[in-house]
Amino acid sequence: MSYAAGRLIHDADSHLMEMTDVLDPYFERRLLARYHALPVYKWKQSHAHWMDEERARHEDAAYRAAAGDAILLKKNYEALGAFRREDRPAALDRLGFASQLVFTTFCLGNFGLDQSDDMELCYAAADAHNRMMTDFCAIDRRLLAVAYVPLEDFQRAEQTARLAIRLGAKALMVPSLCPQKHSPSHIGLDPVWRMAEEAGLPILLHVGGEEKMNPVYKENGLPPVPDFHGGDDNFTSVSYMPIPNAAMQTLATLIFDGVFDRFPKLKWGAIELGASWVPGWMRAMDSAAHAFVRNEERLQKLSAKPSEIVRRQFRAAPYPHEDAGWIIRNAGDEICLFSSDYPHVEGGRNPLKRFDETLQGCTPSQITAFYSENFIDLMGERLSPELRRPMLKAAG
Repeated sequence: MSYAAGRLIHDADSHLMEMTDVLDPYFERRLLARYHALPVYKWKQSHAHWMDEERARHEDAAYRAAAGDAILLKKNYEALGAFRREDRPAALDRLGFASQLVFTTFCLGNFGLDQSDDMELCYAAADAHNRMMTDFCAIDRRLLAVAYVPLEDFQRAEQTARLAIRLGAKALMVPSLCPQKHSPSHIGLDPVWRMAEEAGLPILLHVGGEEKMNPVYKENGLPPVPDFHGGDDNFTSVSYMPIPNAAMQTLATLIFDGVFDRFPKLKWGAIELGASWVPGWMRAMDSAAHAFVRNEERLQKLSAKPSEIVRRQFRAAPYPHEDAGWIIRNAGDEICLFSSDYPHVEGGRNPLKRFDETLQGCTPSQITAFYSENFIDLMGERLSPELRRPMLKAAG
């Protein structure tokens, strides 16, 4: 029996745990030296011996079998299918999810290149990532590759999006953080949104591409606070708080400036950014639209209230520690998505149990929407019919 135990569940968030050299075969040869000079690459390279040990351990069939038996207990590089392409279908079998969006781990935030001056390397890294991701996920149609598109350069963004779609990506990830020299709502990016809409791909924001907490907040005169992973530079209660800030600003700007309306069939998602902020954000946008509508023609042209546009085109994945039922009751049945964050430790050892507990009191249709229907709506035609309701097909 799989973890899902026969329930129809689509997973809006899973990850690879890439080795340091994962992009090397997909990178332009002439740019490899510049890529290898990046601080994040050098840091990973310093741990290459440890990664080699993990690679060797996963060559052992007995270890892989044990990892499969403990599908949600083994985390990060220890998990089944964390980096071995041939093992990921077996991991998905054990989980029992009908499909799974697959994001990067190593490349989240595009190595900081979006905010650098080296746009050639920025987009080369994104293209290499997208080749790698689509290649990895091609082994099983249930694995839905998420490509990355930096928004810094209009022409390059269009080229990268076009390549990602041609490679077979099922979704496009863009940063939450505002580009350096223009708004994410700039009309120069319309070709990207148009291509995604025509191809039926959603646009996703994911943690890692947002504005980071000002580190001065840690200078409190007290001992350092160990983070979720045991360090002091990643995930603490204080650094958790600003995670959705850039997403709220970026998405509101896209709605107010009419991008959602110009591309009404294009769906957007916020993944691993939490969702407790969504109800208040929707109300704040409605309040802003009401307060400024007299003086702003863009608000007068909106097809509906911002909150109604959100329900029409936006989806979000709560963290398992959030009250998903409360979010659904206050944001709308259409918004929330299930996600496991497999194999990251943040997803916990039993996300279904935690979500089921907070969904008590929700209607059966709300629960079905959370676990499957909202994901099917988000993915649209990019989710093949046999993946939408595989149990019904099997029963027939």
